[in-house]
Amino acid sequence: MADHFSEYDAFNVPPEFRPLGTFAYIGLSILYSIPIIGTIFMIVFSFSDANINRRNYSRMFLFFYVLSIVLLLVLFFTGRFDAYIQAFQTGGWNSLILMF
Repeated sequence: MADHFSEYDAFNVPPEFRPLGTFAYIGLSILYSIPIIGTIFMIVFSFSDANINRRNYSRMFLFFYVLSIVLLLVLFFTGRFDAYIQAFQTGGWNSLILMF
């Protein structure tokens, strides 16, 4: 048997290591954008062992979800949140970039 990877080997991997298709990633992104249900699925899939690729994708979404909440809380408690909202309403993204 050859040491190189063949097409047959791609379908012979265990289910937990099977790659996700393009539409699976699109479907998961749409699912995670639903406010409460998406968050529940995101947390469940982040700790699931059914498919390692889906678990890592869910962990990435969960990481950015928590990161954005922490960033908003820091802005809120430092008093800069209102300044960012006002700058965005008046000048859009360009004024937000200039505030840094």
